[in-house]
Amino acid sequence: MSDQIPSPSLHQLLREAARALAALRQGRNLDAALEAAPGPLRGGAQALAYAATRRLGSGQALLKVLVPKRPPPAAEALLLVALAQLRGGGQHADHTVVNQAVQAARQWASPQAALINAVLRRYLRERDSLEAALRGDEAHHEHPAWWVQRLQRDWPEHATALLAQAQAAPPFTLRVNRRHSSVEAYGRAMVEAGLQGRPLGPAFPEGLWVDPPCPVQRLPGFEAGWVSVQDASAQRAAPLLVHGEGSLPPLPQGARVLDACAAPGGKTAHLLELGDFDLLALDADAQRLRKVDDTLRRLRLKAHTRAADAREVSSWWDGRPFDAILLDAPCSASGINRRHPDVRWLRRESDLAELARIQAGLLDALWPTLAPGGRLLYATCSLFAAEGRDQVAAFLQRQPEARLLLRPGIHGHLLGLPDNPTDAAASPGLPPGDGFFYALFQRCPPTA
Repeated sequence: MSDQIPSPSLHQLLREAARALAALRQGRNLDAALEAAPGPLRGGAQALAYAATRRLGSGQALLKVLVPKRPPPAAEALLLVALAQLRGGGQHADHTVVNQAVQAARQWASPQAALINAVLRRYLRERDSLEAALRGDEAHHEHPAWWVQRLQRDWPEHATALLAQAQAAPPFTLRVNRRHSSVEAYGRAMVEAGLQGRPLGPAFPEGLWVDPPCPVQRLPGFEAGWVSVQDASAQRAAPLLVHGEGSLPPLPQGARVLDACAAPGGKTAHLLELGDFDLLALDADAQRLRKVDDTLRRLRLKAHTRAADAREVSSWWDGRPFDAILLDAPCSASGINRRHPDVRWLRRESDLAELARIQAGLLDALWPTLAPGGRLLYATCSLFAAEGRDQVAAFLQRQPEARLLLRPGIHGHLLGLPDNPTDAAASPGLPPGDGFFYALFQRCPPTA
């Protein structure tokens, strides 16, 4: 008797992907929705759901032509998932996708099975003319119109490339725990495990690019804390804070450090891998804070963790000033859009003003807790100027003691484009990191 587990049927994967997409259309996080899928189906369903989400702008435009009266949510989601497969050159033949989508509908949205069959077959008959007739920013760029317009305003020379980059598969990059190993030694361990890891270069001294990607369970020593998964741009935060910049010296061992919005803990851990600091990790979400504890436990690192809103200083601060503060502030997540394509459809343009207000509130609340001469690193995984350069300009106006330590290509907006001259690009031939913004401040007496 064979012990081989049978592969999931396509109709099962289409059904679970459609369930998740329907939840997204109701405002839920896509990954959270996918957690409801049975374990053996989750990986395949995620691939289908992500593909449909990346083609959601044009998929919605197609459905308006194919089905003038909007179908029920379950049928709509199943059609969007199936259309993405028919349009994306997937591994399944067209007739297989149609037949399996109909079977999924019979299991989950039975009254709509005939409609789904008719719509998909019509698309196949009229594919060329339907695709040629697509119009508008959402259909062309696969992003909400307001998002496209914001990027065109903030980055007129790079907007088209940024929108295209969001459709690409992100690189799989690692951060080696220098308390355990070096990049070179861990690279050799990967080769012995049948994996390929390439150093990210001097700008990312703990970084490795794994190509092709693999499950974390295959990474040597992952559960023992030898390595973590972290994007290259995110790996800049801890070294910027610890090593200093220009006239700012390295952070001394034993320094008092605050990670103000710590979950899920990747940057917290990186700080502790670089030095022995008295570190307090805060997060307003107690459930997400548990991920910080889990991360530190896996990496054999120690910090004080506390569930608290960093803006409510009196509820958590003991009055002792911090030598360094990392403020990885809540933001639009527009810079990690290629990793989380649902972000573009969950955000509203009105969210940016509220997020900017929260970011400003955090900066103003935390600044008095910083020791004279101390440093604060403000970070967002955002491409939008409102959450980066505009936020910093306003903060400098409010805080005369804040001195911005700025070196192009290290601080400021990192767009994640290989040809952007102001981007902190990796070594030639390596994939660019995610879109981030960094600003390093020092607290200095105001000049006369």
